[in-house]
Amino acid sequence: MATKLPAMVVMMMALVVLASVMPGRSLRFDLQSGSTKCISEDIKMDAMAVGKYSVINPSDSGPLPEAYRVTVRVTSPYGNNIHFGDNVDSGNFAFTSVEAGDYLACFWTPDHKPPVTVTVDFDWRTGVAAKDWPSVAKKGQIDVMELELKKLYDTVTSIHDEMFYLREREEQMQDMNRATNSRMAWLSFLSLAVCLSVAGLQLWHLKTFFERKKLL
Repeated sequence: MATKLPAMVVMMMALVVLASVMPGRSLRFDLQSGSTKCISEDIKMDAMAVGKYSVINPSDSGPLPEAYRVTVRVTSPYGNNIHFGDNVDSGNFAFTSVEAGDYLACFWTPDHKPPVTVTVDFDWRTGVAAKDWPSVAKKGQIDVMELELKKLYDTVTSIHDEMFYLREREEQMQDMNRATNSRMAWLSFLSLAVCLSVAGLQLWHLKTFFERKKLL
């Protein structure tokens, strides 16, 4: 038993370190009446994403006032609607991405007089962090150690896929930079050609003018 303890400790430490880099976003923010706030999340292709949101009741007791309801829309990088909630106080969404890029979750409140400040609690998780691990453990009937190993494996796989995704995005940015530099070079050459042509026309015009006036 003594020989297995260090390996278990190392594995748990690795889980803590890897869990710290798992993609996810949980935050609380204020939203003024009549304003919109959008939150973006960069999600790669075929990644799982789940989110839930709720409006914080300003009073400890009693129902949530009507003025504190929000409208929520989640869209893909190409503008496709994924989730929409109209005049709600809470909700959730889940999807598997079919487009790679920045997904937007936008919150909007109607304009009220007098104005109010709505506090929204929003939790958005992607990748390994989006999986329902208690359900996985119950469905597979596996013990705690096997569950932790599965989490570790899925986390390492997610990090591996994320590295290739970031490398692909970097290559796309390099291709874009090269294309931009090439276009700028052609634009500079064209501008220089136009300037030289205009200068040549001006010299020709001045020479013709002076010859007509018999100054040359």
